[in-house]
Amino acid sequence: MAKLEYWQLRQRQGQPLDIKEQLTANRIKAYYEQLEGNVYVSFSGGKDSTVLLHQVRRMYPNVPAVFIDTGLEYPEIRDFVKTIDNVIWLKPKMLFTQVIEKYGYPVISKETAQKIREVRTTKSEKLKNIRLYGGDNGTYGKLPEKWKFLINAPFKISERCCHVMKKGPIKKYAKETGRGAIVGTMAADSRLRKTAYLKHGCNSFEGSPMSTPMAFWLETDVWDYIKKYNIPYSSIYDMGYNRTGCMFCMFGIHLEKDSRFDRMKTTHPQIYDYCMNKLGLREVIRYCGITSQPKLL
Repeated sequence: MAKLEYWQLRQRQGQPLDIKEQLTANRIKAYYEQLEGNVYVSFSGGKDSTVLLHQVRRMYPNVPAVFIDTGLEYPEIRDFVKTIDNVIWLKPKMLFTQVIEKYGYPVISKETAQKIREVRTTKSEKLKNIRLYGGDNGTYGKLPEKWKFLINAPFKISERCCHVMKKGPIKKYAKETGRGAIVGTMAADSRLRKTAYLKHGCNSFEGSPMSTPMAFWLETDVWDYIKKYNIPYSSIYDMGYNRTGCMFCMFGIHLEKDSRFDRMKTTHPQIYDYCMNKLGLREVIRYCGITSQPKLL
């Protein structure tokens, strides 16, 4: 059962920045006190987590930040993270090349990639039928028709990259330290994050504790906050990038009008060449028919 209604999210998203700051501070305080200060900030080096870390440390200066050095971050992100105090660096057990060899390429979206992987690998006929034809709830859980041709792709497809490269190391850290995560994700980022916020609110203590105290913020709020407090941020944003996720990730590129890989070809030509020719991303993109990447076709 949902904890919040959609109208409540919309109402909070429409509040001015100073109100959002106060609401966020309240969420951070409640979470921090509930866990008796045994918390950490999940820090990617991107603008959202940079703003989050600034807010948390205004209240609790000694809270550690945790950065996962996957090898997939832009050089400018890694350089920026090195300038921040009290950051714990973690590394995954596998390299990206090993992940795509074992599990497959991250294409289209996490949900779609998972469904394709399950159709290809599951031993459950029930799950396979749901992914191909839908279950008792109609089309819920069904792989979209437009992507069914990827079931026969000459390469593996999977959503497992995020689990191995990011979730694995951070779960290990949380288990070893007992610390609860404070994360800078926002409901406006994706349908999955919006659903999670409506279900749990900002602070969740079910299972592994997690706080998303900026869940009702918008991207414009983040930039307004950076300007308001004159916070340093990674130079990658001054190079035309709006998102700073993993360099080699192909999730969502079919929706882009301004191609991230075309931009990479200009700003990071050596990394671009590695992506396209060494990792094989060019052929994967071509096979998927993603025409938003025109210079790759």
